Amino acid sequence: MARRGGTEAFPDLGAHCDNPDCNQLDFLPFVCDGCDNTFCAEHRTYMAHACANKAAADQGRTVVVCEACGAAIERTSGGQNDEQAILAAHARSRQCDPAKKRKPRRPAARCRETLTFSNTSQCKRCEQKVCLKHRFPGDHECAATIRAAARAAAEKRVASMCGRDAQKKKKTGGGGFKLPPIIGKFLKMF
Repeated sequence: MARRGGTEAFPDLGAHCDNPDCNQLDFLPFVCDGCDNTFCAEHRTYMAHACANKAAADQGRTVVVCEACGAAIERTSGGQNDEQAILAAHARSRQCDPAKKRKPRRPAARCRETLTFSNTSQCKRCEQKVCLKHRFPGDHECAATIRAAARAAAEKRVASMCGRDAQKKKKTGGGGFKLPPIIGKFLKMF
């Protein structure tokens, strides 16, 4: 059991490491869930303090990555631990599909950045995964931005053909439609 440590001002703060070679006073000690002893940051892992509880030491999760499809297959604690046997069982299960291991397509033209979990951002408009350099809609070929630009161009074309637009041009002296000369003379009379 860890001896309580601390300083003169804070006697209940921290604890000494239970590793017999260390005995370091640590202000943020770790309690092992396998043997219930207290350890410093250096001796907190099961292997670092040679945990007496072997079941706790074996509870870590490890995976084997399939080279063909890129799938991560978890090793089971009670089952096989041989990497080749796990990969062979994965291939026999017909879940191994080499077509799944495709490099992610980069939507920005001529971008050579490989998309990984730490440098990938998802565009909120087009839902595409892009690198951090091209994360803004104007920096990549954002489908939502292209659709919005096409919609704005179509609305502009329709507005230029609209009668209201022609009336505005007439008031400003621009183009638009003209009344026949006879009707124009008739309106001047009044």
